[in-house]
Amino acid sequence: MRIDYRLTAPITLNARLDLRGFTVLLGPSGEGKTSLLQAIAGLLPAIGEPFAGLPPQRRPVGYMPQGYALFPHLRAWENVAFPLPRHTIERKERARALLAQVGMEGAAIERHPQELSGGQQQRVALARALARQPQLLLLDEPTSALDPATRDELMAELIEQVRHLGLPTLAVTHDPHLAVLADWTAVMIGRGIVQEGTPRQVFGTPVSLDVARLVGFRNLFTGLVRELRGEWAEVAVDGIVLRAPAPDWLRPGMTVGVVVHATDIGLAAPGTAAPPGMDAIPLRLITIREEGLAWRIHGESGCGLPLDVLLHRSAVPDITLSEGMAAVVLLQPRHVHLCRLRDGEDQAGTAGQVTPVPASPQ
Repeated sequence: MRIDYRLTAPITLNARLDLRGFTVLLGPSGEGKTSLLQAIAGLLPAIGEPFAGLPPQRRPVGYMPQGYALFPHLRAWENVAFPLPRHTIERKERARALLAQVGMEGAAIERHPQELSGGQQQRVALARALARQPQLLLLDEPTSALDPATRDELMAELIEQVRHLGLPTLAVTHDPHLAVLADWTAVMIGRGIVQEGTPRQVFGTPVSLDVARLVGFRNLFTGLVRELRGEWAEVAVDGIVLRAPAPDWLRPGMTVGVVVHATDIGLAAPGTAAPPGMDAIPLRLITIREEGLAWRIHGESGCGLPLDVLLHRSAVPDITLSEGMAAVVLLQPRHVHLCRLRDGEDQAGTAGQVTPVPASPQ
């Protein structure tokens, strides 16, 4: 299924993306993701496909809004039955069957929303959306009402349910964690779609610094392309020359984005020579802190280049780490990714510049 919608109110937005199984639209808050869902459902005026020109009640769409929007005065089964035809004997049985379909049975179906857990509320909201027998399911920030301890399990169940139903689903979120679980991921920046692909493609090869920042990269720089050698490029970043796979659009003299995932950086003792095929960069450790079973390390190269390193417990080097000490960063060129400075633009320049590292966690 192809989504192609244009809005002019309450915001101007132009979104074209493919739906492939469980699809996640990832974007910062305020981009218009919820407005897009409401337009598809016919709740906002818009031009687009599918379902162009149909009133909301005739669109074969199931819509699960942010926070679920369950009626607090209705029991679980009554919430599910709300979209069903009134005054029919089978209404409650149909609602019970829909709740059973999403894994909710027993006494819980007689309870009111405030008596249910977050996961149970999610199941009720999903069953209510399915009551319309939709051809498309729309989910608005489905993780927002879930606590971190149960989020992964409940989202895995939800995704498995919609996959089992074979129902095309579009979920919008600002949470990169949900996008990782998708069959297909699209990224919205600047009120338009700037990239789409599998999660591996989007998270591994972001098309711009903005996309890289959104999907969790902390090491974000600009660099000058010095030379192309077959499939590889040499890029100068503040006095350090890095090797990286060369995209097809790359040309010598361009100023490009250079991004490295914090988990792709290794650390070794001072004076360690780089193994064949790897680059070694001297680093002074500025801050070290524990993050669960990992160490978050912030350091600077001799040229002042800031680097953020996330070492999991099994990857901590056989040295005593301390703030202010010298170390060596080991980096495989295949883990250095080159992208455009801004979406849809080629850049030319004469000097590399460091892009400020964002505060959001990886």
